[in-house]
Amino acid sequence: MTKLKNYRRDRIRKRIRKIISGSSEYPRLSIFRSNKEIYCQVIDDNEGKTLISVSSRDKKILDLKLKNNLEKSFNVGKIIAEKSIKAGINRVKFDRGGYLYHGRVKSLAEGAREGGLKL
Repeated sequence: MTKLKNYRRDRIRKRIRKIISGSSEYPRLSIFRSNKEIYCQVIDDNEGKTLISVSSRDKKILDLKLKNNLEKSFNVGKIIAEKSIKAGINRVKFDRGGYLYHGRVKSLAEGAREGGLKL
């Protein structure tokens, strides 16, 4: 079952990446979700550089002492939006990484929108 699930997600991820590519003025917001944590990066694909990265393991998130994963991912979205706006990035392309758009992925996107990013 695990192989089938990972294979399916990988196929979806590759299909999304054919369409979405980030540039310096319109970078890509990429998400990785594990069972316990969530990670996101703002990436410039033309130069192959990660501009900003935030995870639920960062000190700011851990200091909030949130118990719910949805709250953690929402705050990760808000922090990535704050850092992006500070760096001069207002718009990003949202790359959900093959995950379904619900739960923690949706919560992160809503947090980023509330923080001021345009997805």
